[in-house]
Amino acid sequence: MTLAADVALCLAVDCSSSVDFDEFGLMLDGYGWALAQPEVAAAIGAGPAGAAAFLVLFWSGPGTAEVVLPWTVVRPAGAAAFGERMAALPRSVPPGATALGEALGIAVEVTELARALAPRLVIDVSGDGRSNAGPPPGPARDRAVAAGMTVNALAVLDEEPDLVAHFAEEVIGGPGAFVMTAATYGDFADAILRKLLRELRGAPVV
Repeated sequence: MTLAADVALCLAVDCSSSVDFDEFGLMLDGYGWALAQPEVAAAIGAGPAGAAAFLVLFWSGPGTAEVVLPWTVVRPAGAAAFGERMAALPRSVPPGATALGEALGIAVEVTELARALAPRLVIDVSGDGRSNAGPPPGPARDRAVAAGMTVNALAVLDEEPDLVAHFAEEVIGGPGAFVMTAATYGDFADAILRKLLRELRGAPVV
């Protein structure tokens, strides 16, 4: 069977109260800028299918997670346009607690739906705080790993400098899983560019 994309990437974006509206804007602008970079287009087109599939999930407290952009197959020429769509998204979920475990569980469910699109399934979590409401993220992470998915994380460290350890222990898992960091939201764009390139290329971790 010929699949439509080489990787399906669920972008799970923290919209909890610790992310103010300026920081939310920096995140989405960062995604938009990163997706417009030529090296991202090259990475999207480098595999046999010459495409990647993206879904965007916003999440905050319990009961708030929402798919704001459904699975979309993106080819190199359309990467910048998809980034523009993402950068223009309104903050549609209310600020609240950090229900990362619930959000990760929903990310697993929607990523399972992409199995017919791509052979490699990746959940990309970005946020600035540890889970503090709802179920812990570990069991959802374990379900993702059992289903053959990879969960990676980008930790923004301006609120919780020790967040990397929490993400490493409770959130990431699967083949080649990693945590990447941004010191502040001002560093988010550069960090998410490096993260997307690593996820799209699927390079083995040495």
